[in-house]
Amino acid sequence: MKLGYDRKEIEFTPESGRLKGILLPNAVEVALTGEAEVRRALDAPIGAKRIEELVKPGEKVCIVTSDITRPMPSYIALPPLIERLNGAGIPDKDILIVFGLGSHRAHTEEEKIRLVGENIYGRIECVDSDPDDCKYIGTTSRGTRVDIYSRVADSDFVICMGNIEYHYFAGYSGGAKAIMPGVSTREAIRANHSMMVMDEARAGNLQSPVRLDIEEAGALLGIDYILNVVLDEHKKIIYAVAGDVVKAHRAGTEFLDKLYCVRIDGEADVVVVSAGGYPKDQNMYQAQKALDNAVHAVKKGGVIIWLASCKEGLGSKVFEEWMTGKSPDEMIRDIKADFVLGGHKAAAVALVLKKADVYLVSDLDAEFVRSINLTPQPSLDAAFEAATKKCGESSSVYVMPYGGSTLPVLK
Repeated sequence: MKLGYDRKEIEFTPESGRLKGILLPNAVEVALTGEAEVRRALDAPIGAKRIEELVKPGEKVCIVTSDITRPMPSYIALPPLIERLNGAGIPDKDILIVFGLGSHRAHTEEEKIRLVGENIYGRIECVDSDPDDCKYIGTTSRGTRVDIYSRVADSDFVICMGNIEYHYFAGYSGGAKAIMPGVSTREAIRANHSMMVMDEARAGNLQSPVRLDIEEAGALLGIDYILNVVLDEHKKIIYAVAGDVVKAHRAGTEFLDKLYCVRIDGEADVVVVSAGGYPKDQNMYQAQKALDNAVHAVKKGGVIIWLASCKEGLGSKVFEEWMTGKSPDEMIRDIKADFVLGGHKAAAVALVLKKADVYLVSDLDAEFVRSINLTPQPSLDAAFEAATKKCGESSSVYVMPYGGSTLPVLK
């Protein structure tokens, strides 16, 4: 088999007697894609009437969508949505598009145009959320203070857009996540994300305390509608849902599970996982998702062989500071005491290290890799030989060629 690494592929041939399985996305038949699928979803909303039957002329409509760090193709999904709003008597001047920055940097004008397309950008006001201009909405039962960007909070009708994928501690992205953390304060994000160390805070779990807190925050605001999409490995829209913030979102997660959830009949001693190659493995911050998915397939005390070039380094100064000079236990302890964005990625890696050793095949300096609690390996073959020595000649093996988008779940 061939595994992606940067812009090339690495061949790997484990003994057939040891290979427990190759974990690949499932084959799912898709009838429509792109804008056609978005239109289908708007025609058949879930748990709600069609958008044109809900909005009223004179209302101020706010559409919250993803920022540049997310793969949501807003430029494809927005035109059919706005077409329906216009048809229902909502003119362009009464529509506001807000990019939910969360804790990320502001956009350049060129990035805003790229996100929504030149036509939409020229017609409709498009702004970044501002964590320093928020209104208090309420407090969740878990103690998260909900302060929302004022222009969203002051709108008459709020529509949330986003793509649904696995999230390593919120369970899934999409739905109310456009509001929390999308248009929330840094303090709210820290309070919400600090629950990532809880046992239930894991990929594919809708009962994650982080996800439940997000949805409670969305309910306090009052999200009127969502338009979410599921993307294939080429970032093409292959499924869309519209309607109620919870019911439509759940339909989207069910489709995602059919596509990317791989049922396994037991964990393996060794898991070989690729982040998928370029551009997913250019830095460790991005490639970490593959590692987090792989941990669900490895036995406690086993080995994860992680293929990730990381030729651009760790990808975050804060992440690197947290990864260097701290033990896994210290990282977990510190994130519980004081949640820090960037540090949360280090804590996620630490949680993996509590279960298994991680052998990293990368372009990073070997001494640096050791300083961040990982075991450097010069090649996949060398890593597999070392893992075999640790786990035994008859140790079982899973291979995950697309680790970032494949979630192993025990049957």
